[in-house]
Amino acid sequence: MYELQVEGMSCNHCINAVTQAVQDVDPTAKVNVVLAEQKVSISSEADIERIKSSVEEAGYPVLRTTAC
Repeated sequence: MYELQVEGMSCNHCINAVTQAVQDVDPTAKVNVVLAEQKVSISSEADIERIKSSVEEAGYPVLRTTAC
């Protein structure tokens, strides 16, 4: 499980875009976004660097990554 601090999320469209970016790398990933805190919790076996790159390619900078 990982937690990402993601900049620039402000609406449901952002939540969907970030969730899709994670699931493009791992379609079975469980994703929980806390918009008010700009945090994304991810349960996935995929490489976190690939997930992080996908989120950033979607236009959302990842400020911090934490393994939980």
